[in-house]
Amino acid sequence: MHTLGINAAFHDCSAALVRDGLVVAAAEEERFTRIKHGKRPVPFSTWQLPYHAIDYCLQEAGIHLRDVDHIAYSFDPALLIPALAPDGRMSLPLEPSAARHVEGNGSPWDPLFLSYIINAPRQLVDGVPHHLQQRYAGTTLDHVMARWQFVEHHLSHEASAFLASPYQEAAVLTMDGRGERASTSYGHYRDGKYERLRQINLPHSLGLLYEEVTRYLGFLHSSDEYKVMALASYGRPAYVNEFREILRSDDAGGYTVEPSRLVARFGPARIRGASFDAQHMDIAHSLQQVLEETVLDMARWLHHTTQSPNLCMAGGVALNCVMNGRLAAEGPFDNIWVQPAAGDAGTSLGAALWVDSLNRETTDRSWEMDHAYLGPAFDDEEIEAFLQRSRTPYTRLDDIAEVTATLLADEKIIGWFQGRMEFGPRALGARSILASPRDSAMQSRLNELKDREDFRPVAPVVLAERAHEWFDARGKPSITAPFMLFVFDVLADKADQIPAVRHTDGTARVQTVTRGQHPVLHRLLQAFEQKTGVPVLVNTSFNTRGEPVVCTPRDALESFWTSPLDALVIGSFLVEKTR
Repeated sequence: MHTLGINAAFHDCSAALVRDGLVVAAAEEERFTRIKHGKRPVPFSTWQLPYHAIDYCLQEAGIHLRDVDHIAYSFDPALLIPALAPDGRMSLPLEPSAARHVEGNGSPWDPLFLSYIINAPRQLVDGVPHHLQQRYAGTTLDHVMARWQFVEHHLSHEASAFLASPYQEAAVLTMDGRGERASTSYGHYRDGKYERLRQINLPHSLGLLYEEVTRYLGFLHSSDEYKVMALASYGRPAYVNEFREILRSDDAGGYTVEPSRLVARFGPARIRGASFDAQHMDIAHSLQQVLEETVLDMARWLHHTTQSPNLCMAGGVALNCVMNGRLAAEGPFDNIWVQPAAGDAGTSLGAALWVDSLNRETTDRSWEMDHAYLGPAFDDEEIEAFLQRSRTPYTRLDDIAEVTATLLADEKIIGWFQGRMEFGPRALGARSILASPRDSAMQSRLNELKDREDFRPVAPVVLAERAHEWFDARGKPSITAPFMLFVFDVLADKADQIPAVRHTDGTARVQTVTRGQHPVLHRLLQAFEQKTGVPVLVNTSFNTRGEPVVCTPRDALESFWTSPLDALVIGSFLVEKTR
C-alpha cells in the first residue's frame, strides 16, 4: 500500500511517500525548482503543488500516480468552511488586496485560499508540468478523488513527530505560525493511539509573533526567523518586560498573545540592508528569552499532565535550536526528540504516516526516523557522465575520506556531495560545505563565501562517540543530536581548538554522526581527527545566499564554480580550482 503525502497550503511545499509503514522518500519542492521555500506563503500561491517532489517520490518507489492507494494533503479545508461558506457558497472578491477592513480575524484572501485548497485534487490532475506528465499519465480525477484525504495541519505536524520518533509513548508538543485554526497543540501518544489534550487557536500564536519581529528587524518572515535567533545572542534582556506584556503565560500550560505594536513600543522598523544597532540585538534577545520561558511553562504543564519521560516536537517553532537546548537542560522531560523537517515541509511526512497507519489498521510501527537522508541520490556513473558532459576536469578518488581530510587540514573549504539528499532545512553531511573548525577566521570566510550576515554562526559535526569530550553533555554519558536541532556548550578546555564553531555565547549547534547514519562522513571525521587531533568539522549547507541547498550534480557544479569554494568532493570524484 502506497500513501502519498502532500504539503502545499503555506510554504516549504513538499511530498513524502510511505509504503506499508516504511518511508520510501521525502523531499521539498525547492530542491527541484531552485525557488527558495518552493513559493512564498501567500494565498494566491496555494494552487501550486509540489509536482517535482511528487515525481521524485514516485520514481524512487518505481510507481506512477495511478498506483498510489491514498493521497494525504496536510490541511483540512472543512475546518474553515463553516465560517467562510456555510451554505456551500462564498464570494471571491475581485480586489482582495484593496480591502482595508475585515470583520473578526479573517482575511479578504480567505475565500481564494479555501477555494484553491478544495480544488487541489483537480489541480493535481490537470496542472502537471509538461515535462513531468509521464509519471502522472493514466490518472483520472475520479481516481484521485477516491483516494484523496485532507488531514488537519496540526495533526500532520503531530503525526510527523510521534509516528517517526524512537518512542512508543510520548508527550507531543507542536508549535508553528498557524494551521486552519490551531497554532499550538498538546497531546499524548501511547498504546499506538494519539489523544490531543489541548490546543491554542489563532490569533494567539508563538510562530506569528516571531514572524512579526522577524519582519520588524528587516528580515523575510517565514524564512529568516533563524537569523533573529542568531542575532539574539548578541543582545541583552532589555525588553523582556515588554515582551512579557505581549506574550503571557496563563499558568495552565497555555498563553495569549496581545497586539505587539512594535513600532509604537520600539520605534521605526529596521530597513532591510541597514546596519544593526544594540536595540535590534536587544529586541531579538528579549523575544528569544520570553519565548523560552513560555515554552518551558508549556512543557512543565504537559509533563505534569502526561507523566511521560519523553517529548516529541514539531512545527516551525521547534526548529529554534536555542530554545530546544534550554528545554533539554532545564525542562522536565528526560528525552526530547524533534522531527528534523519540523517546519511545514514535514507535514507531508506526517499526513502520509497518519493515513498509512489508519488504513493498515495496526498500531505496530516498523519505521523510525533515525536519519533524514530521504532525498535523491546519484551514483558514480551518473556523476561522472555529467562531469564529462560539462567538460569539468576531475580526479577519481580511491580513498574519499583520506584525500578530503588532507584538504580540510590544509584549511581548504570543500563542497561535499554524498548519498541521498537530506529532508528538512539542515544540511547533515549529504549536501554540505565542510571546513576545519580550528581557525576562528573560518566563520568569516564561510559567511563571506555564502554572502551571509557576519553575526551568523556556523555549526559543528562531530563523531557521536566523541561528542561528550568536546561539548557539555549536561550530566548524560553521551550526546545524541543527529539533526542539528539542539545547542550545547563547548567545553572550556576544548574551546580554543574549535573557535570557528563556538558562538559568541559559548554554545554550538551540534550534529552527531554514527557510522550507521552516514558511513562516509563518519570515516571523514575519523581521518580528520587522525591528522589534527580534532574529531569535529564545520558543517554548513551547500548553497549560497538566496539559493536552496543543492540537489543534483548540476546544482553542485554551478554552486562550486560561482563561489569561492576550493574543492568539490562529489561521489568518488574530486574537482579543484586552479589559481
